[in-house]
Amino acid sequence: MANPKRKWSKARTGKRRSQWKLSAPNLVECPQCHALKVPHRVCKECGHYIVKGKAIEVVKIED
Repeated sequence: MANPKRKWSKARTGKRRSQWKLSAPNLVECPQCHALKVPHRVCKECGHYIVKGKAIEVVKIED
């Protein structure tokens, strides 16, 4: 089996792990119902999707 040549310090390990973080999702306003949604996804509130500037109803949302 392969073994490391030398021990990595805790500081070096911490520097590597410092980049492991989550980013907040980018939210945009739905032009149809003005609810916040993830871009390039169907709106959960109204069920519309924007294609070439036009809103197309993809999913029927029942109240």
